[in-house]
Amino acid sequence: MSRSCKYYGCFRLLLWTYIYQASTAIILFFKFKLLLCSNQSTAIKKPQTFNIYRHLVMTLVGKKAPIFRAPAVVQGREIVQDFSLAQFLDKKEVLFFFYPKDFTFVCPTELIAFQELLNEFEQRSVAVVGCSTDTEAAHLAWLQTPRDRGGIQGITYPLVADLDKTIAINYGVLGGDWDYDDEGNRKFDGMPVAYRATFYIDKQGIIRHTTANDFSLGRKIDEALRIIDMWHHVEHNTGEVCPANWQKGQEAMRANQESVANYLNRYMNHTQT
Repeated sequence: MSRSCKYYGCFRLLLWTYIYQASTAIILFFKFKLLLCSNQSTAIKKPQTFNIYRHLVMTLVGKKAPIFRAPAVVQGREIVQDFSLAQFLDKKEVLFFFYPKDFTFVCPTELIAFQELLNEFEQRSVAVVGCSTDTEAAHLAWLQTPRDRGGIQGITYPLVADLDKTIAINYGVLGGDWDYDDEGNRKFDGMPVAYRATFYIDKQGIIRHTTANDFSLGRKIDEALRIIDMWHHVEHNTGEVCPANWQKGQEAMRANQESVANYLNRYMNHTQT
């Protein structure tokens, strides 16, 4: 056998070995891919969505109040279609509060309590505005229902209708979140109504105070007046701050170490020896 034939035979052997190994690798690759796809198909994957609640800044204090235009009932009898807090800018402060639902239980006690103190708010140049995820028609019907039948007849401050829940979402107070179940069906996790949240907004539209209660916990309306009084005090007394449990007419503090030491010594130095 010639040398060239010998080399040719070796070349053919190497070529077929390479083809066999490459073919085996390709077959194994596609088997693995098929197995992987089969395993993935047995588990239903939930759609990936942007969760607005988890990305929402949890506190709005010090920020501009979210703007909106929505239907509302004013003066307890008139429906307007484009109510907005913007009407109060540079004119009045606003106490904007959310409540869960019309024709319920804790809610009428709160709304009536706000009405009973409405003169106190007005004397402080503060507008009171309520909001829930009910329709304006539901608001009007509740406003026309006598109190001895569970209604809120006699309330005169505006009630905003947030039917599509965008106001509650923008203020971060909706009592739940959209999610998907194990079968991939979209569902609402929680309660699609607003928590009992309160926002105190200054004349420039900046939120200065917020609170939020769970559905079963009613608010103490007097506390809103105390918050307003504190803000007015520090606005008109530059450099002063209001300590715990401060009430209108009481002594405040200067924002320095000497002042706080004097205050603690005079009013909170009750340590037993």
